[in-house]
Amino acid sequence: MKEVSYKDLKFNPFDLLGREWMLVTAGNEQDGCNTMTISWGHLGCMWGHNDPTAVTYIRASRYTKTFVDREDYFTLCVMDASFKKQMAYLGTVSGRDEDKIEKAGLTKVFADNSVYFKEAKMVLICKKEYVADLKESGFVDKDIFEQAYPEGNLHTMYVGKIEKVLVRDDEYLK
Repeated sequence: MKEVSYKDLKFNPFDLLGREWMLVTAGNEQDGCNTMTISWGHLGCMWGHNDPTAVTYIRASRYTKTFVDREDYFTLCVMDASFKKQMAYLGTVSGRDEDKIEKAGLTKVFADNSVYFKEAKMVLICKKEYVADLKESGFVDKDIFEQAYPEGNLHTMYVGKIEKVLVRDDEYLK
């Protein structure tokens, strides 16, 4: 993989998050790591500076949340379409119960204060900047809350400064 500037990226963020999905991963070599599939999130800039940010959401019940909460960094990995079956598996099976990363056939890379996967076609290495729990009182449209959270289990929002972008090939470059 090669490091590139976020300024050289070209992709549709709606496709990247909604159609291609990503893996959010956190941990370290000594204490372990975990990952899960995400299809919600945001890419952009915040707080009046030009640093790129990524926002991801993780439900309180998810095992991966333990790792994202513990670490200063998390990564977002975009996988090739040939990994759709593994992505579905990684989004439904808990790492509490088995080594789902190994079962999915992914190779962990521990670098840059983070962990990501050798098989990824793009990696965003993010330093946490802000964490907040979503709350029922924040929903202006109560129908969204009722549809998304009929049993509670709200998401926590994580905003991370994208400190490094890695790509396998030029697919996402201008």
